[in-house]
Amino acid sequence: MTEPFDAAAGGTEPDEATGAAAAGAQAPAAGGDQAPAGGSAAGGDQNDQVAELTAALQRERAQFTNYKRRSDEEMASKVSLGKQLVIEQLLPILDDLDRAREHGDLESGPLRALADKLIATLTAQGLAGFGAPGDPFDPELHEAVQNDGSGDNPVLGAVYRVGYRVGDRVVRHAMVTVTDGAGAGAPDAGE
Repeated sequence: MTEPFDAAAGGTEPDEATGAAAAGAQAPAAGGDQAPAGGSAAGGDQNDQVAELTAALQRERAQFTNYKRRSDEEMASKVSLGKQLVIEQLLPILDDLDRAREHGDLESGPLRALADKLIATLTAQGLAGFGAPGDPFDPELHEAVQNDGSGDNPVLGAVYRVGYRVGDRVVRHAMVTVTDGAGAGAPDAGE
């Protein structure tokens, strides 16, 4: 245990800097309105220190704001990527359901209800199909496996596989044939 300081018992004097600081703190109170000798320099140092600490705080806030923004963007990107990976794995099932619909197996019954629920769920997640016959050909969206025209006004002919996108991101390109659209080098049938 430490003993309290007792000057009469032969203890050592307190640190001179501590004693001087205590005396300086009491001096203005005893002296009234008198400013300490060098007060303007001390005030300037304090202002500089406050400005420096304020700038440091602003930098830290800006860094935290940027960190938060980057974290939110990364999280949204990871969620989107995860969603896309699941949807890509479900696309063969959608293809099978399309073939069953073309064959007439989805006219009624439990398979139709299941197909409708799956399509509604994927649509709610942002999945949208594209690539219908007669649509304009876009090489960014469509994979052409055959070209039956001159290329003047390319449109989709047969669609072998529907394309899908989630938002702006293409999940799968449509597999199509390309033909010339109406009025592209063909004489008008009405004449």
